[in-house]
Amino acid sequence: MSISFQVEATAGKARRGRLVTPHGEIQTPVFMPVGTLASVKGVPQDILEELGAQIILGNTYHLYLRPGVETVRNMGGLHGFMSWGRAILTDSGGFQVFSLSELRKLTEDGVTFRSHLDGSSHFFSPESAMEAQIGLGADIIMAFDECTEYPAEPERVRKSMELTLRWAGRSKKYFEQHKHAVPWNFSPQVSALSHQQTQIPRFARNDKQREDNDKQGEDEDKQREDNDKQRADEDRHVSRECASLRFAGRTKASVPTWSEQTQALFGIIQGGMDRGLRKESAERTIEIGFPGYAIGGLSVGEPRELTREIVESTLEHLPADKPRYLMGVGTPEEIVEYARLGVDMMDCVLPTRAARHGLLFTSEGKVSIKQARYAQDAGPLDPNCGCRVCQRYSRAYLRHLYASNEVLAQVLNTIHNLSFYLDTMQRVRHSISLGEKPRFLSGVRSQPRS
Repeated sequence: MSISFQVEATAGKARRGRLVTPHGEIQTPVFMPVGTLASVKGVPQDILEELGAQIILGNTYHLYLRPGVETVRNMGGLHGFMSWGRAILTDSGGFQVFSLSELRKLTEDGVTFRSHLDGSSHFFSPESAMEAQIGLGADIIMAFDECTEYPAEPERVRKSMELTLRWAGRSKKYFEQHKHAVPWNFSPQVSALSHQQTQIPRFARNDKQREDNDKQGEDEDKQREDNDKQRADEDRHVSRECASLRFAGRTKASVPTWSEQTQALFGIIQGGMDRGLRKESAERTIEIGFPGYAIGGLSVGEPRELTREIVESTLEHLPADKPRYLMGVGTPEEIVEYARLGVDMMDCVLPTRAARHGLLFTSEGKVSIKQARYAQDAGPLDPNCGCRVCQRYSRAYLRHLYASNEVLAQVLNTIHNLSFYLDTMQRVRHSISLGEKPRFLSGVRSQPRS
């Protein structure tokens, strides 16, 4: 078993579903915060849980360069390394390599590229990208693809799509042969603690002292096992969805059966801005066979209207019983629109990146908190928002933090923007459950988070 997906309600083309992964159940449509370097910038994991983040992203390219796949693998994968018990998705690194157009060389075998950190030379192939993602241990991983720039000549787009299809086949073949190497066979925190507490003291003077140490370690191991079993029993009794809309989607991570569960490999649809090539890419990627499908190669400079057209036309060719992932978009209004079209999963750096530049999303529109007009504003950032930022701090204070270049400004801004995105998707899921088509609603109040 890797994942299971079930559509539970529809409203027009929009679907509300349940996606079960080895590390937790996800209510869809879902927005996935981006944690490029195993960190959603400025936001600790406990706050992400409080905000209702069900799944976050890691970036294979960046993690491969730093801290390195082996470091993460030895910590039990990303879940152990970053102490995150819920689901994780990693991209293949294809888009990041694509963005290094002046530092890369593309061949049939793969891509040679230079690190943006130190200029060192590296090589990614479908096989090595799969090896890296298996080592990182995310619940959902992506086939290695090539992203086409915009604009591009038709011949260039065709060749790129064909290459992506060949790489998809190679990605799947390697994954199927090596998927059981996923590093989920131990808990790094428990293992490290167990080793630390049961190892023989360096200056032990006799066998009796070593025996006493071993016995103490065994007793502590037994106590930890009992505690783990109690927590597992408690987790199994947690309901799949809380009664309050405020807590929709905040299910606890499941306790996986490591020997039976593996990662899920998604295929990626390419084809540039050509509807015909997108259709062909979808059909041929489906023939290869994946448990989920992503629409890639968008938001590369094309007009927003064209992005929507390509997304809508591509969705028509994707299986209704498999999750659909739209990569790298968009604004709050856009993610609602894409959910209305039938997209199940979305990610974007916009809420975190905009927050660091002082651009905040609210039910009353965008707020550029750096502006002087907020210097004396005692009101909350968003009077309709229930996040910890809006419940506690004034616009004047947030503006002061930003103007003073305080790190706290980036932290609080990011928390609010993520809360706004996640609350927006929460309302989308609720609307679909009621049989109503999702709409972006301004002035809608979200409940305070306890």
